[in-house]
Amino acid sequence: MKPKFAYRWLACAAIAGSLLTATAAPGLAATLKMAWAQDATGLDPHKQTAFSSIRLLELIYEPLVRLDGDLKIVPALAKEWTFSADAKTLTFKLDPAAKFHNGAAVTSADVKASFTRILDQATGAAARANYVSIASIDTPDDKTVVFNLSQPDVPLLTAMGSINAAIVPASEIAAGKIGTAAVGTGPFKLESWEPNQKEVLKANAEWAGGKVGVDGINISVLPDENAILAALRAKQVDFALLNDPLVATLVPKVAGLTLNRKPVLSYHVLQLNPSRKPMTELAVRQAISCAVDRQDILDTALLGEGQITGPLTMPLYRSDPNSLFCYKQDLDKAKKLMADAGYKDGFSATVIAATGEPPTAASEAQVIQSQLKEIGIKLDIKLMELNVYVDTWLKGDFDMAVALNGGRADPYTMYNRYWTKAGNLQKVSNFADDTLDELMQKGRVETDVAKRKEIFAAFDKRLTEMSPWIWLYTGYSYTAQQQNVQNFVATPDGSLFGLSKVTLK
Repeated sequence: MKPKFAYRWLACAAIAGSLLTATAAPGLAATLKMAWAQDATGLDPHKQTAFSSIRLLELIYEPLVRLDGDLKIVPALAKEWTFSADAKTLTFKLDPAAKFHNGAAVTSADVKASFTRILDQATGAAARANYVSIASIDTPDDKTVVFNLSQPDVPLLTAMGSINAAIVPASEIAAGKIGTAAVGTGPFKLESWEPNQKEVLKANAEWAGGKVGVDGINISVLPDENAILAALRAKQVDFALLNDPLVATLVPKVAGLTLNRKPVLSYHVLQLNPSRKPMTELAVRQAISCAVDRQDILDTALLGEGQITGPLTMPLYRSDPNSLFCYKQDLDKAKKLMADAGYKDGFSATVIAATGEPPTAASEAQVIQSQLKEIGIKLDIKLMELNVYVDTWLKGDFDMAVALNGGRADPYTMYNRYWTKAGNLQKVSNFADDTLDELMQKGRVETDVAKRKEIFAAFDKRLTEMSPWIWLYTGYSYTAQQQNVQNFVATPDGSLFGLSKVTLK
């Protein structure tokens, strides 16, 4: 009798084989065959928040600048930039060779139209709050863009490195085509997209960033990561994005495969909704923080593949978690806080989690469910398809949510949309606090690095004490590749932009 795993592996291999055979492009020896488990949820770079969407769109679109593997700002569509002495004017010179996929040159008018769209509240741009200091935009010539700011804004340049600040054609904005057609400037053009099945990308021969290393990328969507591993074993896939550490840790055991494992800035978090009773009570939120055993969740859901973290995950500003409120499980303190808040016997609530992003979400929710039971909280788990989860999450329509949120190189860029009163994701956080808002604004204008560290250390401490969310840990990004794949470099933001330089030998 064969073990159940053998049947599962054979089934996964069959699924992978049928899908990959259907998507392969015969005769293109330099076409990278790639697989991932979670597909993009949309094509509008200004609106997308799902990691799966960002990973696709960063191959197609470009911002003015980008962050390299050391989180340093480097050129993208802009070749150079300067801040004025008073830090209230930021001027960019565009790359004269930059073209959109439709052949049109990138001009200052496209940059102005893109940021005007981002700043328009009707757009619903994911990172709008990062750019609200922009008072006006001047375009003295086709290749010069001047951002006039209402105040000094130190993190603005870092914020512009996000794909949520991608430059799109002014003509496409006017035609209302953003999100329906993908006309970017990036290393790859989107030839076709069959949602939840495949994407076909073609190298952009006129990319201003240089020669792309492959002719194109054929991406297969294989929802079961065991199927991806089976396809890698069978050499039907050259390169794969993996999210599940249970699968990723098996890769080094397969001859001929390499696992790229990189610590990332994104963080796993239990989000509470402080606008819903009884999470309106500080003592209840703090009790939940004290009841959670972060290391147990990390060890159970992620096989220990991560690091306990506070809100700030970037190396320059990261705090020692042991210095933060109740980061060691303390059930006695949690029970006392519950009793003090009038909930000695606990209460019932629901936690939402997405299927597939991250793949550990269900496991995390189950461990949290078990831990909160110790202080009388009866937690029901509601699993949702990713697109449904994202819509629900953006509306803030939950008691609690298990989430994997993106990190940034700068604390203000990372959190102002949640924890400032003008933040465009206030509906997600459902929490306003004068002290947090004040610290964010101080950090935004302060130019001295040492003083910024002090400001954001105070922000970190205040946020964990208020406990609107319970930060858990950071993990790793994982990609797997065959020996013939060369030159891929993983980065702390989990970007796949490095595929632009990949070659096949």
